[in-house]
Amino acid sequence: MKRKPDLSFWKLWNLSFGFFGVQIAYALQSANISRIFRTLGADPHSLSFFWILPPLMGILVQPIVGTLSDRTWTRFGRRIPYLFIGAAVAVAVMCLLPNAGSLGLATVGAVLIVGTILLMLLDTSINMAMQPFKMLVGDMVNEEQKAKAYSIQSFLCNAGSVVGFAFPYIFALIGLSNVAPEGVVPDTVVWSFYIGAVILILCVVYTVAKVREWPPKEYNEYNGVADAEDKEKESSANWFTLLRNAPSTFWRVGLVQFFCWSALLYMWTYVVDAVSLTVWHTDDPTSLAYQDAGNWTGILYAIQAMGSVVWALLLPRFRSTKMAYAVSLLLGGLGFALIPFCADKWLQIVPFLLIGCAWAAMLAMPFTFVTNALQGYGHMGAYLGLFNGTICLPQIVAALCGGMIMRMLGGNQTTMMIVAGVLLLCGSLAVMGIKGRR
Repeated sequence: MKRKPDLSFWKLWNLSFGFFGVQIAYALQSANISRIFRTLGADPHSLSFFWILPPLMGILVQPIVGTLSDRTWTRFGRRIPYLFIGAAVAVAVMCLLPNAGSLGLATVGAVLIVGTILLMLLDTSINMAMQPFKMLVGDMVNEEQKAKAYSIQSFLCNAGSVVGFAFPYIFALIGLSNVAPEGVVPDTVVWSFYIGAVILILCVVYTVAKVREWPPKEYNEYNGVADAEDKEKESSANWFTLLRNAPSTFWRVGLVQFFCWSALLYMWTYVVDAVSLTVWHTDDPTSLAYQDAGNWTGILYAIQAMGSVVWALLLPRFRSTKMAYAVSLLLGGLGFALIPFCADKWLQIVPFLLIGCAWAAMLAMPFTFVTNALQGYGHMGAYLGLFNGTICLPQIVAALCGGMIMRMLGGNQTTMMIVAGVLLLCGSLAVMGIKGRR
């Protein structure tokens, strides 16, 4: 197997630049879906069920995209066609989803059904656009530069998050309405999705124009698929065989991911109501106070992302990668636990900065551990698609259990932040089971 060449900073940058636009779309979804569905009439005790769809689509779509792109070659490449198609569909759905309450449907149930279908399409397309960026790094970056490449991807991810999270707050400042008739999403959110869609397609077009994937012969030489027999194995192995043969690191990191992404699901689902109850003392989605809380939560998410960028710069200073990972998750767990106790909106900045520490580690470290462990295995796209199951499956489990856990703990959304903190503590402990070089 030939050693992959070193890539310049700008080539590494171009591999991931489109991720900036994809992450704006993902941030808008993460910060606003609960707010949108509460505004459309969803009951808070059933809110977590709407969050089953995003990870469900991810666990179905990403392995399929990975496997199909492993077997694909066009003049545009093997990963890029899936990236472009996913982005194009996401743009269309982003323009439709926030308008679900303005389509003239007769009942709240009908509105929620249409919103659910659009959410399913949005997350399918975002997953289809997101996964190729991770595969491009796995395909084209050598082991020595992989941490740097994923760090760049992490930076672009956080930069996109800041923009997407801040949009509703900024649009309110410049005069767009932050309230709307009952069952209708405010203009601040609608226009955030419109502008995010435009940025998404522009960023993806930039990546398509700048990145040239290796043709099949070079790809096979650099990724250890050197002859016809190996190439046949590359295309024919099924997912169960791949999982059975996966390195132990795949599963050990997967356990950490289970705790981390369960915690994140509870943040995305309940944090708008938790912040609104803690600071504004209301969870009424028809009130201006609730919508203000929704905008401020977007700013808190942006602060989390900025804190993540700073913390990502400090992570390499740890002598042990595992220790850096574990400490980051521990700080994030503390952040979640503090949310219900910060009654001033400015104090809420502290827990979200701590959560940003966990987010920085979650973005870069799992894929660094796993792609290094997969070196020489082949099936990089399929394996990374399957590894996405360690992101999606925990969210599905958490979504199914969210309403029940909340009822058991008294029916208050703020208590779900404590649950999220405990989950990240468990993730921090599970990091110690990862076997790696450091």
